[in-house]
Formats: sequence, C-alpha cells, structure tokens
Amino acid sequence: MQKFKILHIIKSLGRGGAETLLPETLKLHNCEKFEFHYIYFLPWKNQMVEAIENEGGHVTCISATNNFKLLQHYPAVISYCKKHSINLIHCHLPWSGFLGRIVFSKTKIPLIYTEHNIQERYHILTKLLNKLTFNKQSIALGVSKDVTRSIKENISPSIPFQTLLNGVNTQKFKRDIVKGNSIRDKFKIPTDAIVIGNIAVFREQKSIPDWLHAFKIISDRADYVFGILVGAGPLEDEIKTLVKNLDLEKKVFLPGLQTDTVSYFSAMDIFMMSSAFEGLPIALLEAMSMNCAIVATKAGGVVEVIRENEDGILCEVGNIKELSNGALRLIHISEDRRNFQEAARLRVETEFSLENMVEKLEECYLEVINEVTQ
Repeated sequence: MQKFKILHIIKSLGRGGAETLLPETLKLHNCEKFEFHYIYFLPWKNQMVEAIENEGGHVTCISATNNFKLLQHYPAVISYCKKHSINLIHCHLPWSGFLGRIVFSKTKIPLIYTEHNIQERYHILTKLLNKLTFNKQSIALGVSKDVTRSIKENISPSIPFQTLLNGVNTQKFKRDIVKGNSIRDKFKIPTDAIVIGNIAVFREQKSIPDWLHAFKIISDRADYVFGILVGAGPLEDEIKTLVKNLDLEKKVFLPGLQTDTVSYFSAMDIFMMSSAFEGLPIALLEAMSMNCAIVATKAGGVVEVIRENEDGILCEVGNIKELSNGALRLIHISEDRRNFQEAARLRVETEFSLENMVEKLEECYLEVINEVTQ
C-alpha cells in the first residue's frame, strides 16, 4: 500500500498545547496509510522530539534564531519535501504558516494550516501578515468555534476553512493514584490535603499572577490547600518572585517543565486556569480526562468545553475573586468537587476524544490530497 507522506511544520517542539498534540495524534494515526515527518526551528525547545520519534515520526530541526530567519529557510524546506516526496504539508501557528505558504506558492504541495489562537490576540504585524497570505494555502482549520469566528471576522478568507476541535487521549490521561501520591510525597503534601494545580507555559496569556493572587485568597481561608504550578517560560522569574512576595513558598510548588504530566495531574484535585485568552487549551482537556474538577476563566474556547455548573465552574477573565470563590466552593463542598470530577471526565470522553479528532484529520488529509491528484 502506498503511504501518503505528511510533513508537519511548527516553530518549536516544546511543551505547548499545539506541540503536545503532535506525538499524541501520531499514536493514533493509521501509520499503514500515512508516514509523518516534522520540521521545527528552535533547537532549545525540543521536549516533544523524543516522544514523536518513539512513535515512528521523522524529526528534523532547521535552526533559526528569529522569525524572519525562519522564513529564509524555505529553500531547505522545499529541498526536504522533494527529497522525501512529501504529499501534504500541515503547518501550525502563524510563522510556520507563513513559511508553509511560501513553499506552497513555489511547489503547489497541498497545504493545511491549523490556527490555534484568535486573531485579535496576535501582534499587529503577525495579524497583518496572516490576513495578507491566508488564501495562499489549501484549507484552514480552527481548533475551536471561537478561533474559526475570529478567522471569519478578521480575514474573511476565500479558501475553505472549518472547525476541528482539539481532543485528548483519554486512554493515556487516566488518574493514577500511585503516581499522584508519589508527587505529593515529593513535596511533602499530606494525602488528605486539597491540591490545586495548573500546567502551562509561563507567558502573559496564561495570567499566572492572577492564579497566584487567587491562590493567596484561597490559602488564607483554607489551611489544608497546596498548589502545584507545572511549567516554564518567559515570566518564570516574575512568577517565582511573586510566590515569595505572597509568602506562598511553603504552599505553592514550581517543579518546572515536566514531560510526565500524568503524574502531576494525578496529584491534583482541582485544576484552576486563569488564562486571559485561549484557542482550545490542551491542558484543560487533559485535566478533565484526569478527573480534575475545573475552575476556569471564560477564555476563548474554554466556554465550548465547560458548560457552566455542569462540567466545571467558570468566571470572568481577570476576576480573581470569582476564581478563588469557585475553588473554595469545591474545597468546602466535597460532593460538588466529586461531581465535577466525574462530569469532567465524561465530557471529554463523549465530546473531545482524540480518536475522533484524528479520524476527522485523516479524512481532511485524504480529501485535500485527492483534490490535487484528480
């Protein structure tokens, strides 16, 4: 059987939502029908490389120190496509998308672009370039209805575009009590304490200072609560300083970047997310699959996942008091906490499974490839 060769292009393979989806989807793809290649550009952000290669993916790093140097590598990408007889290119996030559109214009290799964020949140240059070049590809996918709305309102493309919701591997992301207890032991957290957590890139979008200020309110009103913030990023020093200034060094733990997120999710009772904006956050879906009770801001695609007071508790973006009150409700009313933990898992099982996402993505690949060959 002939294999169709798919090339994913992405700026980095660090621990971001778009990046973590690549090895997870690869596990479920039909590798008798498809062969997967990956090109990335930031060699220091390589946390997903091993996971992709372990699943049979072919990974290449073409080093670029900034976005414009990334674009200058289009001849190397074209050469790679010719050498490996690539049938379709799938780009993620704007600057990889800009590069892919240059390659598409010169080779006519079918190009799919997945948009993970709303246009309103991009830098003005990124937003302008996206609008000017968006039609130079085969099809565009939005990871949530809100992202698709943003494409329609800000770009109004003439090419096909549709929503393909992110998913989570519910078989992998299952609560493991033993692993969770090992994390609690590591930080000397009692087994009967409540743990509130988050897993995120420490950047402005995630509003981690809001998370910490909310946790401070919670901690002042509930002694048996601890926090775990897993991640790293440009605001890491600021966040560490804030933990110290809020006198939370014995209550909030910062283990840094971690690849074994199942163990950390297993230690959490509540997943509290304070984001200012989102596409459709992978960490949220993973936390729900791990039976964490959810308290989150109404950021972008979050409201497409969480039905208020059915699957979790929602609050307005930037409202620290609402965020803390939602968590305190789940701390003090254990029945609500258990009900939301069960509801979160059921929600992703029925509506946001990775199997469904991969099936629809493969249909999209074949449709676009067949349009070229006919």
